[in-house]
Amino acid sequence: MAAEDLEEVLATESEGHTRPWPKKIFLEELARSYARLLVVRVEAPPVGIAAYCNYWLVAGEAQLLNIVTGLKFRRQGHALLLLNHIFEELRRKECVSISLEVRKSNIGAISLYTSLGFELAGVRAAYYADNKEDAMVMIAAL
Repeated sequence: MAAEDLEEVLATESEGHTRPWPKKIFLEELARSYARLLVVRVEAPPVGIAAYCNYWLVAGEAQLLNIVTGLKFRRQGHALLLLNHIFEELRRKECVSISLEVRKSNIGAISLYTSLGFELAGVRAAYYADNKEDAMVMIAAL
């Protein structure tokens, strides 16, 4: 991801979250040495950024902070492509694990994460500010 991607990323972010991150957060993430921001760009119609993610890599562990697929690109494997790429990169860097939080109601995402080896590690009660929904904490060993 680059700064010139942000307008398109922000539009997708608004489609994927009830409380989307503002541009300032993405700019801060782009400046962090330990943050990795990736996009999947589709060149055939419909063109554009199909999905993106943001993860941190610190001391041999990774945390997935954000992953979103645009509405018109969903159920086409873009999130899986990103996650597989992240796993390959983390294994090359000899990372030991990756963790994430996901809404308890996001059954599709939980199913995808489980298929990739993520396991439930705990629950953060009332984690999401918009509706006080619980977050499922999931971790995958690499």
